[in-house]
Amino acid sequence: MLGPPAGGSLAAALVCTMRSIPVLCLCLSLLSAAGASAQETRIAALVNDDVVSLSDLAARVTLVVRSSGMQDDEQTRERISSQVLRSLIDERLQMQEAKRLKITVSQEEIDQALARLEQQNNMAKGALDEFLTKSGISKASLVDQITVSLSWSKLVRNRLMQDVTISDEEINEALGRLKAQADVPQDRVAEIFLAVDNPTQDAEVKRLADRLIEQIRSGVKFDAVARQFSQSPTAAVGGDLGYVTEAQLLPELGDALKKMNPGEMSYPLHTGGGYYILYLLDRKTLSAPNPNDTVLSLVEVVLPVQSASPQDEQQRVLQRAQQISGSVRSCGELAKIGRDEAPQTSREIPEVKAGELPVTVRQAVLGLGVAAASKPVPVAGGVAVIMVCQRKDPAGGLPTRDEIADSLARERLDTLARRYLRDLRRGAYVDIRG
Repeated sequence: MLGPPAGGSLAAALVCTMRSIPVLCLCLSLLSAAGASAQETRIAALVNDDVVSLSDLAARVTLVVRSSGMQDDEQTRERISSQVLRSLIDERLQMQEAKRLKITVSQEEIDQALARLEQQNNMAKGALDEFLTKSGISKASLVDQITVSLSWSKLVRNRLMQDVTISDEEINEALGRLKAQADVPQDRVAEIFLAVDNPTQDAEVKRLADRLIEQIRSGVKFDAVARQFSQSPTAAVGGDLGYVTEAQLLPELGDALKKMNPGEMSYPLHTGGGYYILYLLDRKTLSAPNPNDTVLSLVEVVLPVQSASPQDEQQRVLQRAQQISGSVRSCGELAKIGRDEAPQTSREIPEVKAGELPVTVRQAVLGLGVAAASKPVPVAGGVAVIMVCQRKDPAGGLPTRDEIADSLARERLDTLARRYLRDLRRGAYVDIRG
C-alpha cells in the first residue's frame, strides 16, 4: 500500500488523491484542525449505498492498534490500514444483509457483550470504559464492531442453521475415528485466518500476515491480534481452535504442526482460501485429561499501568508485582494486598474452568499448585499476580456424542458462513477511494 508523501502540509497530503488508481492515504499526522473536520466527510470506500469515511477508518485503526498492544506509530497504522478497511467493508456488507432480513440487536445484548469483553480481558466490572478513555479508543467504534458481530451471528444462525444437520452415522464415524486415534497426539491450536478472495489480493494479504507475525514476535498477544484481524469465526475467542488431530486439518496445516512444539508460531501458511498463522498452545493424547476442564478458584491482583505510561512507571509496577509474587503465601494475603493497593482492578474468581480464562492467564495458572502465586502476567490495563486457591483436575476420556455433534455442526456452519460472506462480496458494488 502506498503511504502519505513526506512533508508537513495538507497540500502534500492531497497529492495522494490525484493518482490514477484508488489509493488509501491515511495522513492523520498531516491534518490541521480544519483538515480533521474535512476528514470526517472524506470517503475511504463506498459499499453499495453506504459510506466508510476516513474518520471511521482512523477510529477503527486506533481501536485495533491500542487494543492489541501494537506499536502505535504512523508506520504501523499505514501497514494495517488496508486490512482494517477490508474488515470495515465486510462489516458494512454484513449489516446491510442483516437489515435486509430485519435482524436487530438490543442494547441489552450489546451491554452483555461488553461485559464478556471485560471478563475475557481480565478486567474488573466497569473497567472497560476507563481503559478505553485512557487509551484514546472510541467506544462508538467498539460498539459498532460488536453490533456487527452480534447481528452477523444471528443472521448465520437464523439463515443457515436449517441447512446444518448431523446424522447419527456422521457422529458414529467421528467417534470411531477418535477411538482409533485415542493415543495419537492432539494439538491445541490458535489460528489467524486471512482470506484471499481473488489472486490479485494474494501478495497484499501475504505481506499483512508477515507483519502480524512481526508484531506478535515483538510482544503483541496472539489472541488480541486474532480478535482484530482473523476472518475465521474463532476470532471471537482469540483464534482458539481447541484440540485437533492432524487428520482434522488441511494437509498444509497438519504438516506444519508436526514440526512445531508447544509455544511456537508458524510462518504464513498458504491454502486455497487464504493464509493461516498457527500458534501451538498445547499437545496431549486424547485419552489424557483435558487441562482446560480444570476447575480453578483464583485470587487476582492487577496493578494498574498503561502501555503508554512512562518506562520508569512501567518498571516500578513490574518490580512491585515481582515482590508480591515472591513473598505472598496465601490467597487471603494476596486478596488483602489487592484491597489495599488495587481495589478497583483486583478480584476473587470462584470456580472457573481454565478454558474460559484468557490465554495468558490460563498459561500462567495451569501449572500452579494450590497457594502458589504466578509470576507477573501482563494483562489489559496492568500487570497481574494470580494465585490458585482451589483446583479440581478433570478425568480423561472421549467427548460425548452431543459434544461431537456440536463440533461437527459448528464446522459446517462456519463453512456456510464464509461462503455467504464471499457471495455478498461478489455481488456488491465497492469503490475504494483516496
